[in-house]
Amino acid sequence: MHDDGRYDDPRVNGRGERSAAGPVSRETDELGWPGDAYGAAAHPIGGGPAPRRDAPATAGTGTTAPRAEASGTVYGRAGRPGVPAADGSDPGLSAHFESTPRPAVVLPQQPAPHVVPDAAPGAAVPVDTPAPPAGAYGTEPADAAYVSRETPTREEDDPPLAMEAMRAVQILNPSGEVTMPRPERTRVMCVANQKGGVGKTTTTVNLAVALALHGNRVLVVDLDPQGNASTGLNVPHHTGVPDVYDCLINSVPLEEVAQGVEGIPNLWCVPATIDLAGAEIELVSVVARESRLSRAIDAYPGHFDYVFIDCPPSLGLLTVNALVAAQEVLIPIQCEYYALEGLNQLINNINLVRKHLNPRLDVSTILLTMYDRRTRLADAVEQDVRNHFGDKVLQAVIPRNVRVSEAPSYGQSVMTYDPGSRGATSYFEAAQEIAERGVKEPVSRNA
Repeated sequence: MHDDGRYDDPRVNGRGERSAAGPVSRETDELGWPGDAYGAAAHPIGGGPAPRRDAPATAGTGTTAPRAEASGTVYGRAGRPGVPAADGSDPGLSAHFESTPRPAVVLPQQPAPHVVPDAAPGAAVPVDTPAPPAGAYGTEPADAAYVSRETPTREEDDPPLAMEAMRAVQILNPSGEVTMPRPERTRVMCVANQKGGVGKTTTTVNLAVALALHGNRVLVVDLDPQGNASTGLNVPHHTGVPDVYDCLINSVPLEEVAQGVEGIPNLWCVPATIDLAGAEIELVSVVARESRLSRAIDAYPGHFDYVFIDCPPSLGLLTVNALVAAQEVLIPIQCEYYALEGLNQLINNINLVRKHLNPRLDVSTILLTMYDRRTRLADAVEQDVRNHFGDKVLQAVIPRNVRVSEAPSYGQSVMTYDPGSRGATSYFEAAQEIAERGVKEPVSRNA
């Protein structure tokens, strides 16, 4: 078989020469084939070259087979000529066509031109094409209430960079509007956990920045001698800077120690220096040592919506001062077993402070941090914490995100360092949930 568009005809002699019958085309019409749209006659079977489609077909007798005439809109093919009989008739093929069903090609009806009676003969008359009816070509009338199942949502339709930019604008809130509700009275929250490395400082800094960016006045008290909260807010805390140690030991007013955070107008920070490491020893002999911080916060002349106290990873006098000064306790829990192991002792200490020193203290918020969705352990810890604390656990969960760890090296929170990251989005959701809970359940502390 040659690949020249024609099949080899058995009517070829052994010397490679074609017989008089000629080649058989790949488009040769066999017996019973339906007619084409042109209504052309078939190729001759009796011999001779195959006719062109635009040329009249010759029958076996040498006469021209007439082209089929259109009848209405159904076009058929003229009778296929065959080998003629002695009298010139073709009874074999006639019987074949009578017994074989002939499918017809139905052409679409063309709209008839409008007749304008007053038009001049031969003048071009414009014809208005009628509009397709409703549902034509697979279209349906628009319905505002109907949304197709295949219609992509906004999150699927927008590219990832656009979604990240939208989250960044939402978190940074460049307009400065109050988008998070402000509580009726000051909420003093102590961020405590005797287990180190669970995210106390990171949680304090990012929640404070998120609330301050959305219209709340926030004060952060760094009560950890390491001074990590001061570093995260880019507040100077080297030796010689007035810090919270002066407030606890020397009774310096808090407004003389607080510093404004650069770039965030509604946020202030009371820094901590290395001098705070010896405060616990010096507080042993001080009268009313457990309530020194509480009295300093009460004496502040300004009004704050939130006061966050970042506690050290211990249950010493510094943590006790924070528990006495606060109304609510926010406990960040790392999604690992060791974080759960020391939680029982923290709850016991909180109950002791509530019983003897601060009856209004309450564990109001539990935040799950460093959640790794790839491990079953993280899911198991989350289920245990939610079953034990119930509604106190925030729905927002802080995942492991490298941006959260990178931000302090630039003296920023993750909210301003990379506002479109997963870590910033999670802390923003946690801050929004805390703000909404404060409006539903107002605290009893006076401003």
